[in-house]
Amino acid sequence: MTMTLKRSLGATVLLAATLSLSGCGYNEFQRLDEQTTASWSEVLSQYQRRADLIPNIVNTVKGEANFEQETLTKVVEARAKATSINVTPELARDPEALKKFQAAQGELSSALSRLLVVSENYPNLKANQGFQDLRVQLEGTENRITVARNRYIKSVADYNVHARSFPNNLTAMMFGYQVKPNFQVQNEAAITAAPTVSFDKPAAPAAPASK
Repeated sequence: MTMTLKRSLGATVLLAATLSLSGCGYNEFQRLDEQTTASWSEVLSQYQRRADLIPNIVNTVKGEANFEQETLTKVVEARAKATSINVTPELARDPEALKKFQAAQGELSSALSRLLVVSENYPNLKANQGFQDLRVQLEGTENRITVARNRYIKSVADYNVHARSFPNNLTAMMFGYQVKPNFQVQNEAAITAAPTVSFDKPAAPAAPASK
């Protein structure tokens, strides 16, 4: 076999292999995997942004006399718990680790929501422009967290559908593309909704019916 023929056959085999991988979803695996990685990075970035805001919020609230210490303590403890988790690339691929990470972030969201509700009882805090600015930043960050989480949830769902579909599942087995765990969203509305406080006066009790 001549050298030219060998090269021609090699090129043909390479082309066939490339077309085969493309037809079995290999290239799409690359795109979807990169998409989930980018979405996960954005989730972590927004959670970190929130964690960075909390010390300033806590220090501002500490200046308010007689502020509920239990509420403040829960925020500090929840932040410490959330930031103590070692976030590695493997975390997003470990269902139990991801569940613990989500639970810790959810506890922090709940503690912060409670703090904002309680702060409405303190006129000095309500009049403190620095605190109000931090509050606006925090609420904006919570909204960005929700958006980032939803994008990540969708990107993982797209990846998993691709990984489970035939014949892509054969490619997944061949190259080790495993189904990814995802965030649970049962309590999404409860942990991300900004607290609402009504300042309306309670309605007067109804007059007793005449006999």
